[in-house]
Amino acid sequence: MTTVKNTLYLAVALAFSANAQTSSDEATGLEHILVTSDFNAQNLQVVPSSISVIGQQQITERQAQHLEQILNVAPNVNFASGASRGRYVQIRGIGERSQFSEPVNPSVGVVVDDVDFSGVAAIGTLFDVQQVEVLKGPQATEFGANALAGAIKIQTTPAGADQASRLSLSLAEHNTWSAGVAHGGDLTDKLAYRVALQQYKSDGFIENIHLDRDDTGNRDELTSRIKLAWQASEDLSLDLNYQYFDIDNGYDAFSLDNDDKTRSDEPGFDRQESDALSLKADWQLSWGRLLAIGALSDSDIDYGYDEDWTYVGFHPWEYSSFDAYYRQRDTKSLELRAISDDSSRLFTGTTDWVLGLYGKSVDEDLLRQYTYAENDFQSTYQPDNLAFYAQTRTHFNHSTRLTAGLRIDRFRIDYHNNAGFTESLEDTIVGGKLVLDHSVASGAMVYAGIYRGYKASGFNPDERVSEEQRLFSPEYNWNYEIGVKGNTDNGHVRLAAFYMERKDTQISDYDLQYRDDGSATFIDIIDNADNGTNYGLELETEWQLHSSLSVFANVGWLRATFEGYDRADGSYVEERDQAQAPRYTFNLGLDWDITDSLRWHIEADGKDSFYFSDGHDERSDSSVLVNSRLSYSQQDWTLSVWGRNIFDREYQVRGFGGFSNDPREYYEIPKPYYQFGDGRMLGISLDYLF
Repeated sequence: MTTVKNTLYLAVALAFSANAQTSSDEATGLEHILVTSDFNAQNLQVVPSSISVIGQQQITERQAQHLEQILNVAPNVNFASGASRGRYVQIRGIGERSQFSEPVNPSVGVVVDDVDFSGVAAIGTLFDVQQVEVLKGPQATEFGANALAGAIKIQTTPAGADQASRLSLSLAEHNTWSAGVAHGGDLTDKLAYRVALQQYKSDGFIENIHLDRDDTGNRDELTSRIKLAWQASEDLSLDLNYQYFDIDNGYDAFSLDNDDKTRSDEPGFDRQESDALSLKADWQLSWGRLLAIGALSDSDIDYGYDEDWTYVGFHPWEYSSFDAYYRQRDTKSLELRAISDDSSRLFTGTTDWVLGLYGKSVDEDLLRQYTYAENDFQSTYQPDNLAFYAQTRTHFNHSTRLTAGLRIDRFRIDYHNNAGFTESLEDTIVGGKLVLDHSVASGAMVYAGIYRGYKASGFNPDERVSEEQRLFSPEYNWNYEIGVKGNTDNGHVRLAAFYMERKDTQISDYDLQYRDDGSATFIDIIDNADNGTNYGLELETEWQLHSSLSVFANVGWLRATFEGYDRADGSYVEERDQAQAPRYTFNLGLDWDITDSLRWHIEADGKDSFYFSDGHDERSDSSVLVNSRLSYSQQDWTLSVWGRNIFDREYQVRGFGGFSNDPREYYEIPKPYYQFGDGRMLGISLDYLF
C-alpha cells in the first residue's frame, strides 16, 4: 500500500504541474477522444478510470488485422494463444488462457458494437474499426460478470455520409494479402447506411516438414458488416447492425524441438462462423432518454489439433491422437436503460442517474471427438443471467463529482453431458463502484475509486475429475485505484495506480494422467486459490516535440501473486506470480512527418518474462518487438511500406511444461513446449479514401 500512497502524491503533483500549462483541446490541437463504453459518451481525459483507446490511425500504423496485434499498446495487457490467434486476453494479470471441453466464465468481456462476443474473440478483426477501448480493472456496473479483469469494446465506423469511405489493399510475405472496401452514405434525409467487406489470407509462419507444406498455420478471415441508422421521428432513432464473420484458420503450432517446423500428419484447425444482429432504439423523452438494445448471435466454433505432434511411423514408441471440439453457441440479450437529463436530475439538480435491466441467455452445444475416447462427448451448457444496475453521478460543483454504481446479477447455469453428469448452479452476486474525481483545471483531473468485480461459480465436467474438484466457487475482486489525467500545451499524461484483492481466485490447472503406454493426457480444470493480490502502475503519455515530430510512451508495471493452493500434481503453492502477468510492459515510439506527404512511424512493444500457467513453472522469455511504417500520401490516397517484428525476434505466445510428449525420450523427460508468435512480415499497402 506504500507504493499506492506514494503514487497518489506523485499523481496530484503531476496534475497541479499540468495545471499551469493546460488549455482547451482546440488550442492544443489534441485529439478529442470519446469513450463510448460508459453509459454516456465522455472525453477520455475526464473518464475517472484507466482506459486505453487505440484509434483507427494507430490500427493503420501497425497494419493490424486482428485484436492480438494491438493489445501490446495498452499497459498491463497480455494475451495467450494456443490457437491460430491470441484470443485469450489478460488484463492486470487476470484472464483465461484456453478453453477445451469445460465451460468458461470469461474474465475479460469483448463487445463488438452492441454484441457480446465474450469468450469467442476469434472474430476480433479490425477492418473499418473506428477505435478499440480497453478498460482496465473490474467493470461490474457496466458489463457485469464478464469484466472481472476489464473489458474490450470494438467500436466500428458508424453509418452516415459524414464518415469517409475507404478501399484498402495489402500484399506481404508468406502469400499474405487483404482487400477491403467500406462505404456509407444517406439513402434519404432520415436513413443512413454503411457496408464493409474484407478478405484476409496468409500462409502463416509454420513449416510442416512431414507434409512438406508451409501453410498449415494459415489465416483465412472474412469480415462483413451492414449498418442502418434511421431517424424515425424527432425523438426516436433506430440503429440496425448485422455482422458476419467467417474465420477458417489452420492450427499447427507445437513441435517436439520447439521451433516453427512441425511434423504433424493431421494439422489442426481453428474456425469460427458467426452471424450477429443487433437493434438499438433511442427515445428522447420529456425526462431523459430510454434505450433498448437487443442482440442475437449464432456462432459455430471448431477447434482441433494433432495431439501427438508427429506422424505415424515417426518412432516405435509413438502414439497417434487427434482432439477436436465443435461448438454451436447461440446468444440472446436484451437491455433496457433509462438515462436522466437536466430536467430529471436528483437532489436539486445535482445528480445524474442511470437505471437499467439486462438479460442474457446462452445455449452452447459441444461435440468432442477424441481418438482415445470410447464415444464422442456431447454436452449442453445454458448460462442465463438477469441483472439490475444503477449509477448516479453527483456534481458537488463544477470541478468535483462522485460516481456511485451498483449491479445485482442473478445467475443460473444448467449443464448436462452424455457421460451422465448433470449440474445446476444459482448465484446472486453484487458488484459496483464508488469514484470521486476532481478537475484541477480544464483538461486536468485526479480521481480515486473503489470497484468491486465478480465472476460466477462453475464446475469441471470431465467424468474423470474427482468429486472434491468438481465445483469451484465465485470469485470476487476489490480494486482500489487512483489516477491523474492532464493536458499540456504539447502533450497529455494519464497515470493510474491500482491495488486489487482477489478472493477465491479462480485459476486454471490440469490433472495430468498417463495412459498404459506411458504417454500423457491432460484434464483441464478450474480451481480456487485462497487469495490473489494484483497491484501496479499504468502510464500513457504523448508529446509533440516539434510541429513534425511526436513521441509516445505507454508503460505498465505489475505485481500479481496468488497463494494457498494445492496443485493437481500434489505440490503446494505458498505464493507465486500469477500466470500471464509480466512485471512490465511497454509501447514506445515516434511519428515523424518528414515532409507534408512523407511520414515515418516506428514503435517497440516490450514485456517481461511471465509464467504460462498456474499449474506448472514454465516461463516465457522477455521480448521486444519493433514495428515500422513509411507512408506517402497525396490527397485521398496513401501508399505505405511496413514491417511487423522487423528484427524477426523469437517470442512465445503459449507454453506447457511438466511432461514429455517425445517418444524419442520414451515420454520420460519432462521439458517445456512453446508456441511462437509471428516472425518478421514485410508488406506494402494502398489506402484510398473517397
